[in-house]
Amino acid sequence: MPSLQKRYMNHQQDPLVFDSLILQHETSIPKEFIWPDNEKPNSKKVKELAVHLVDLGGFLSGQSNSVVKTSKAVGEACKKHGFFLVTNHGVNASLIEDAHRYMDLFFELSSSEKRRAQRKAGESCGYASSFTGRFSSKLPWKETLSFHFSSENNSSNMVKDYFEKTMGKEFTRLGKVYQEYCNAMSRLSLKIMELLAMSLGVNQAHFKELFEENDSIMRLNYYPRCQKPDLTLGTGPHCDPTSLTILHQDSVGGLEVFVDNEWHSIAPNLNAFVINIGDTFMALSNGRYRSCLHRAVVNNKIHRKSLAFFLCPKKDKVVSPPEELVDENNPRIYPDFTWSTFLEFTQKHYRSDMNTLHAFTDWIRQKNI
Repeated sequence: MPSLQKRYMNHQQDPLVFDSLILQHETSIPKEFIWPDNEKPNSKKVKELAVHLVDLGGFLSGQSNSVVKTSKAVGEACKKHGFFLVTNHGVNASLIEDAHRYMDLFFELSSSEKRRAQRKAGESCGYASSFTGRFSSKLPWKETLSFHFSSENNSSNMVKDYFEKTMGKEFTRLGKVYQEYCNAMSRLSLKIMELLAMSLGVNQAHFKELFEENDSIMRLNYYPRCQKPDLTLGTGPHCDPTSLTILHQDSVGGLEVFVDNEWHSIAPNLNAFVINIGDTFMALSNGRYRSCLHRAVVNNKIHRKSLAFFLCPKKDKVVSPPEELVDENNPRIYPDFTWSTFLEFTQKHYRSDMNTLHAFTDWIRQKNI
């Protein structure tokens, strides 16, 4: 196997490529993937976070006595750190299994085959081998495939069509699985939006109506094993710029959350989804609920996979908090904006981190001067 040092010695002529089939075996990783000492993962095992476990069974089946209890549990989690798990969520277990299985089918393709879905510069969707080409340092040790989902009636085959157009007819089955998975995530996210509204003292349907025609992003994350996991990160510290994230981890583990000034792990639970608040919902809640800083670490034994559905409003929808959340004691924190403007900011002007919404707010206000 060729040495990485020779392969990447002059990547200005030969652009850096994250080829996991080669990199996962290398004992010396390219400097672009080595993170600063203050951001490297702790070599000691981090504490596990005691995450709120929210049972949606009663709420989803319409039991009135469960509504208040469930919304209260969601509210407590969002005030504390913005992360919680949901069980009895109504998503078919076999669909989740298929979604994980077909991830293997895609990421085990050769680099040239995966690049048929290559993400174009400035776009949020497509195949990305790390962030090579976009950034030159602190590169994440991962591959991703992202694609758009829309809940509008005329977009019922959007995901399936994407796979057929991008990868070919032989990927129709894969496209159907992810179309069905996105449909399930969209339905679940709208139910969670009802709970969030109630927990904030807002009309139950307020956020649900805002997101009914959501224009969301689905992402398949693949973190290959790494011979030097103490030097790099699978995903750097960041808050999601989107509204709500529904994540399903495999059994490997690697998700960490920054709470009380230290990193904590979120243990895998195959029967649950990990839910976290994003920056856009933080703006919608007028800062009542905060998006949470998180990252992903890698290991030297086995690859890790996760499925992430990022709920986003329709691109032209104005993100503005309901009037119930604005008063003399709680003045407006963020200006009105559309999701399309925020998305453009994260793709063309700013690398998402823990300060994305603050930086975006400053950017918007400067543009309006």
